[in-house]
Amino acid sequence: MTTTADILIIEDDAIMREALAEWLEAAGYGVRKASDGNAGLAAVKHAAPALVVTDIQMPGMNGAMVIAELKRGHPEVPVIAISCLFDCGHGMDANAAIALGAAETLAKPFKRGDLLRVVADLLGSHAR
Repeated sequence: MTTTADILIIEDDAIMREALAEWLEAAGYGVRKASDGNAGLAAVKHAAPALVVTDIQMPGMNGAMVIAELKRGHPEVPVIAISCLFDCGHGMDANAAIALGAAETLAKPFKRGDLLRVVADLLGSHAR
């Protein structure tokens, strides 16, 4: 499968950010990366992606703030919220991320196949 869909990854953990990028690039997606919420929103202002994958727990502008701001300016862009906090009962839960505008959530750690399935489903239903 080859696609040119542009996916923006916003993740403060460099190892996780690079792993996500490798998985998506290997599946044929174009990938841009940002190390925090402010850099991610700046990348969106430069060119809106087809999809955003954002971590929730980040220093400074967290993922909840990113989702809210992204949905104000680009409501058509689907967002996948990722976090280890979804399953532990601390901080934001998956339902709260959905309420903010995330199309899907994935609890860390998740498998490559889980991410690729959700991305394919969202890009199929949000084709531009």
